[in-house]
Amino acid sequence: MDVARLSRRYAVRALRESDAEAVLRFCERNELYYQYCGMQPTLEQVRSDMTLLPEGVEPTRKHYVGFFDGERLVAVLDFIETYPDPQSAYIGFFMMNVDLQGRGTGSAIISEVAGCFKSMGVKRLRLAIARDNPQATHFWFKNGFEVVREADMGGWSALVADRRL
Repeated sequence: MDVARLSRRYAVRALRESDAEAVLRFCERNELYYQYCGMQPTLEQVRSDMTLLPEGVEPTRKHYVGFFDGERLVAVLDFIETYPDPQSAYIGFFMMNVDLQGRGTGSAIISEVAGCFKSMGVKRLRLAIARDNPQATHFWFKNGFEVVREADMGGWSALVADRRL
């Protein structure tokens, strides 16, 4: 997949090992997210997230990307194509630059991402939301996601949510 197609407004590119320290600094500023997940970001965790896949999923289907406005990292998105089924995409992680939160920028990015996936024939986006995080729950519900079930994510409770495209 050409990840540059995910946005017309921002430059989108794969984040690599050499970006891990910048991603860590980006994540460290999003303290609220990590409070609800019960952990703090570490360099090891960022590096792991860049390649982490469910069992049986080919690495070519995983994308860990950054949305950039010039040199400024605006958002990080981790997704898996054709997962959990051939007509779906799974968003494993989405985080906005804290300086841009509350301005509609994240919703605009998700809208573009959803439109791109829809144009590729994807019928559904799926993700897991930290159940007790009101900021994240509000964001994803506002962006058209609906809860389909609850799940234990190994230390935190999640709401599994879908958005039909």
